[in-house]
Amino acid sequence: MRKTREILRLSALGLAQHQIARSCSIVQSTVHKYLKLARAANLGWPLPGNLSDEQLDQLLFGQRSAPPSRRQHPEPDFAAVHHELESHRDLTLELVWQEYRQAHPAGYGYSRFCDLYRQWYRARKITMRQQHKPGEKMFVDYAGATIPVHNRNTGEVHEAAVFVAVLGFSSYTFAEATWSQELSCWIGSHIRAFEYFGGLPMLVIPDNARTGVNKACRYEPDLNPTYSDMAAHYSVGVIPARPRRPRDKAKVENAVQVVQRWVVAALRKRTFFSLAEVNEAIAELLVAVNNKPFHKREGTRASVFAAVDKPALRPLPAERYEIGRWRSLKVDLDYHVPAEGHFYSVPYQLVGRQVDIRVSGATVEIFHKGLRVASHARSFAAGEASTVAEHRPKAHQQYLAWTPSRLLDWADAAGPHTGRLFREILAAKPHPEMGYRCCLGLVRLGGRYGLQRLEAAAARALYFGSYSLASVESMLRHRLENQPMAEPSDAPLAAVIHGNIRGAAYFDSTLQ
Repeated sequence: MRKTREILRLSALGLAQHQIARSCSIVQSTVHKYLKLARAANLGWPLPGNLSDEQLDQLLFGQRSAPPSRRQHPEPDFAAVHHELESHRDLTLELVWQEYRQAHPAGYGYSRFCDLYRQWYRARKITMRQQHKPGEKMFVDYAGATIPVHNRNTGEVHEAAVFVAVLGFSSYTFAEATWSQELSCWIGSHIRAFEYFGGLPMLVIPDNARTGVNKACRYEPDLNPTYSDMAAHYSVGVIPARPRRPRDKAKVENAVQVVQRWVVAALRKRTFFSLAEVNEAIAELLVAVNNKPFHKREGTRASVFAAVDKPALRPLPAERYEIGRWRSLKVDLDYHVPAEGHFYSVPYQLVGRQVDIRVSGATVEIFHKGLRVASHARSFAAGEASTVAEHRPKAHQQYLAWTPSRLLDWADAAGPHTGRLFREILAAKPHPEMGYRCCLGLVRLGGRYGLQRLEAAAARALYFGSYSLASVESMLRHRLENQPMAEPSDAPLAAVIHGNIRGAAYFDSTLQ
């Protein structure tokens, strides 16, 4: 359902169906089908905020049957086949096919194998000239070269990565150094590139690096959730280039070469001690790069950008995107989920369900089936929990509502003996939690048998020194709370005379 929502969102931005298909990693016919079903269901973007994935699926498709399975053949490596055919003069395509069938008995037949190889061979050297529209595409990549940053105290040298972004029409270029190519640096560089250009393109074209793409695939690349979330915040589409197809992003490949030659190489003799120094030097050289005249066209990158690209860019949103990390897991039995060492509550009805968690610098948001079910201020206290009272079951809320002071107030209101019994129990137990639970049990007995009977039972328990829940409950269950109690006597007990008792005289005689 996430891709269904993305199809509707990108369609509302005005993207063509083939562009939506590339961005969502599906075929164009599926995009056409989904948009047709959405029109039939009178659904448009934005969707209602309370519409869950199940409701959206029901509105679009109703009751669906499972698609039929399709036989999959092992895909031959035609690049390796072509290399072998060129390397060995006497090698034939039929022999290569026989070796292929020995490794894959269920593979393609000979005629189909030959047809696929010839199609691959005809297409391998064909190049299509890309026509870029103003403000449409921004190509991004990392340069192969790095810039060393020295630590003043230890002398350690850190190789900073160089991020490059370029607009398709004007080739207006942005570059900056980052500590690494990790996700936070990748997303942050995109944000600063948008701000450098002063507007938003329609599409972003990255490569298939693991930072931005979870699963690199020619036909169905899977975007990192944080990368996809950033794209949704800025209302841009992301279409990764095909694996091992640098021509898909020839603009940024050329821009990377320009940055390496005119920026990185120009800084080779300088020593930097901070990332800020590096980016300040890069910014100065970028001015010269963008104002350098074109060789085969009039103007410069900066002049074409100002005249054509910049007016076509869409305005930036009012708020800057806050980087967040996504993860998916099941809710524990205590209706809390862990995030960065802390625990956050969700509604108890989601115990055992799969939820998506987004952790940003200030907040932790939890989603279930596309709907946000909880939001917490982020806490950095490791091992502790942030709990919303409404997320607890009613029984847990009632249990936590009883504090020790409230228990004693309730006992004093029930009667003096009950109040004294509560204090004796809390003082006698080895741990306060044990006495706290015992007192909660007496509160329950008060609700079952009445406060008057509980007060009488408390008096009897104090008389006999029975400071336990079981004793009081036994008295109430057997109606012993009103039985008369013998008065204590100060008279000494009379000696017992019996034939089997030797007496004191016997023991005195043994000592002589």
